[in-house]
Amino acid sequence: AGEFEAGISKNGQTREHALLAFTLGVKQLIVGVNKMDSTEPPYSEARFEEIKKEVSSHIKKIGYNPDAVAFVPISGWHGDNMLEASTKMPWFKGWAVERKEGKADGKCLIEAPDAILPPSRPTDKGLGLPLQDVYKIGGIGTVPVGRVETGVSKPGMVVTFALA
Repeated sequence: AGEFEAGISKNGQTREHALLAFTLGVKQLIVGVNKMDSTEPPYSEARFEEIKKEVSSHIKKIGYNPDAVAFVPISGWHGDNMLEASTKMPWFKGWAVERKEGKADGKCLIEAPDAILPPSRPTDKGLGLPLQDVYKIGGIGTVPVGRVETGVSKPGMVVTFALA
């Protein structure tokens, strides 16, 4: 079994990372199918399609829509389909995503992040900032750390902490 099979297996890292991303609220994915130069034969369309099908099936079970995911066959080592379309994979006509907000497409990996939609920020609501940690820094004091989930934080703003 190859590296892909190990990653997609029951306790594999590919499965784990996809589930972790979904659990942490990552709504959109880009899948780069790497090491296309090492397939048998090199740059095999059949191998890419096999991996795409398997990954699509898994991410669908987690909760992602595979039609909204850009799948790009790449070789990081040789730079194929990273910054520009590779002549070594003439069968790859580009990636395309389809979702209710519209369609997007491209030829290589560098274009895929531009198709990611920015998350909606509920700035009209009150400030909601779940604390991740609290640090006590000598000479500074107590420093709460978290991420603004709702509302807006402005310099000089007076905030009150409460239990959720």
